Amino acid sequence: MTESRQVIIIGSGPAGLTAAIYASRAQLSPLVIEGEPSSTSDQPGGQLMLTTEVENFPGFVEGIMGPDLMVAFREQAARFGTEYVTSKVSRVDLSSRPFRLWVGDPDAAEPTYAAEALIVATGAKSLMLNLPNEERLLGYGVSTCATCDGFFFRGMDIAVVGGGDSALEEALFLTKFADKVTLIHRRGELRASKVMQKRAMDHPKIEFLWHSTVVDVMGDTKVSGIRVRNLESGVETDMALSGLFVAIGHQPNTALFEGQLDMESTGYLRTVGTTTYTNVEGVFACGDVQDHRYRQAITAAGSGCMAAIDAERWIEDQAASGH
Repeated sequence: MTESRQVIIIGSGPAGLTAAIYASRAQLSPLVIEGEPSSTSDQPGGQLMLTTEVENFPGFVEGIMGPDLMVAFREQAARFGTEYVTSKVSRVDLSSRPFRLWVGDPDAAEPTYAAEALIVATGAKSLMLNLPNEERLLGYGVSTCATCDGFFFRGMDIAVVGGGDSALEEALFLTKFADKVTLIHRRGELRASKVMQKRAMDHPKIEFLWHSTVVDVMGDTKVSGIRVRNLESGVETDMALSGLFVAIGHQPNTALFEGQLDMESTGYLRTVGTTTYTNVEGVFACGDVQDHRYRQAITAAGSGCMAAIDAERWIEDQAASGH
């Protein structure tokens, strides 16, 4: 039997849980479908569950562990009446209202839930190198966010993997803290814009390692070095360093909405102007699923607030017009 809800939020990172706080305070009784613990792409709590110390979220003078921050978000939303389902949405039908959502078997005749309004906060995942020790050392020297973690590498030698604008932005930002930044790229030339290339190449702290790929990350409890293979000679060498930043791109978790919501060529959801409205009336998108520029916990939380307010006002307008 299908359970009907006024507002359903898919995703439970900073965007989804902030939307839940606002929606529950607006008496919309939101249901958060928070993902599954076994899934790295849409696990409960989002990417902050894979983060150790968070020092740039306002209000926490001494910093806070990523998982602790998300537990606090979750409990705050629950305090105002948010309910949670620890499952993964397997299918959505946004062709008519109420919107229909399946959890579990996507081919089931009846949907699991129906929603008058839907807030999409499924986030994005950082593309990784898929090395044996990479996931184990994530948050312990392996990072995907220079803005988040650069401060911890003051006076150290670190490496950045990638060749696009985002990789060079990370490398340049990290020069504020690190003694040396080695940029490792598979090819002999960069994909980044010319202006970014010039800035990086002119920087005295940045060195380039061309035609190379990282084949292993070393360290017991934290990164102590990496093993690099030269793709032309096949020779492998070990580099001693304290941090490895992977900057080979992000992938938004939007496969569920293909063919139903407008997306950029990169897969990010399109929102209308400065709002969280999507092309489907009554569906709102917030956080990293529609933000490929900032990708911060604080900006995701802010857009979650916006989505809840947009949804609340849209629901009020629907009621006023008799829909």
